[in-house]
Amino acid sequence: MIAQLLFFLLAVTAIAAALGMLIARNPVSSVLWLVLNLFCIAGLYLTLQASFLGVIQVLIYAGAIMVLFLFVIMLLNLEALPYPRQIDWGKVLAFVVTMIVLAQLVYVVALGLDVLPTFVATSEQAAVTGSAQALGRELLTRYIMPLQVIGILLLAATIGAVMLAKRRFI
Repeated sequence: MIAQLLFFLLAVTAIAAALGMLIARNPVSSVLWLVLNLFCIAGLYLTLQASFLGVIQVLIYAGAIMVLFLFVIMLLNLEALPYPRQIDWGKVLAFVVTMIVLAQLVYVVALGLDVLPTFVATSEQAAVTGSAQALGRELLTRYIMPLQVIGILLLAATIGAVMLAKRRFI
């Protein structure tokens, strides 16, 4: 019961942090909201007994990549965005209601076509599949090509950010 309550609390906090990231006008504040979101997602992994993924989430994403984002923001010397003149709450409400109805429609269609997943993992199975050994085996056998492509894309993005910052100071 307490694990379900913690999962719900972390999920709501992650959604609130994601909204805070989107609403924040200052880029540094936006990155800090994203860090909170990533910590909440790591907590969600821990409640699902995928401890390795939770620890990696904190070390890689909340640690290294967020530091890289902060350096890029500070190198580019981004300023705060101007405040919007007025938010049309009617359009925001219409968007939220539309997304809820769309999600329900997709669920009903998926239920009718019988394409919803039915596998329920036990805690022992979750502990085995969330381990470092199982994850490493999958990444370095089945998913080696996407892993390499992601590494190259991250390297290209880093080089591009450094070149943009360098060109601005010259």
